[in-house]
Amino acid sequence: MSLKSEIESLLFVSPRPLAARRLAEVLGKGKDEVKNALDELAAEYDARNDSGVVILRNGDEVQMASSPAHAARVKEFLKDETFGELTRPALETLTIVAYRGPLTKPELEQIRGVNCSLILRNLMIRGLVESKDDTYAVTMDFVRHLGLQSVASLPDYESLRNEENLKKLLEEQAVSQGTSGK
Repeated sequence: MSLKSEIESLLFVSPRPLAARRLAEVLGKGKDEVKNALDELAAEYDARNDSGVVILRNGDEVQMASSPAHAARVKEFLKDETFGELTRPALETLTIVAYRGPLTKPELEQIRGVNCSLILRNLMIRGLVESKDDTYAVTMDFVRHLGLQSVASLPDYESLRNEENLKKLLEEQAVSQGTSGK
């Protein structure tokens, strides 16, 4: 597996720009080596005339984004995604973040059992979830929209936030998954 393809994968799944320094840390490579691979990757994307994806740079930060040539189509799609009703998976994710947050994406995915990248992106676009230091929590807009004084005002907040209840739920889920294949 090449360094360029590893960087490309990380840029694809990251909801925010990544610094070359951070990429070097994650990949266990030197910063200069990562910068050279980034330069090559960006050049490859720049050379593609009909690519729907571009590599954006701002100082030391890099992010993968949709091509400006497709801005109208992307805007239309995101408008539908942003203003439409929340899907059941989005509501489940939002509920987990509200009751268990702040939590990391791997913690959230362990609870849900599926990749939550796109759902988190959608919730962040809607202004319902925010990311700080690799953790996710609901926003003040979420609290305000529900007419609450705080997240702790949610129904059964204390009992549902309780670590023991979550452990029991995860154990039951593991048992049911283990026995369902027999």
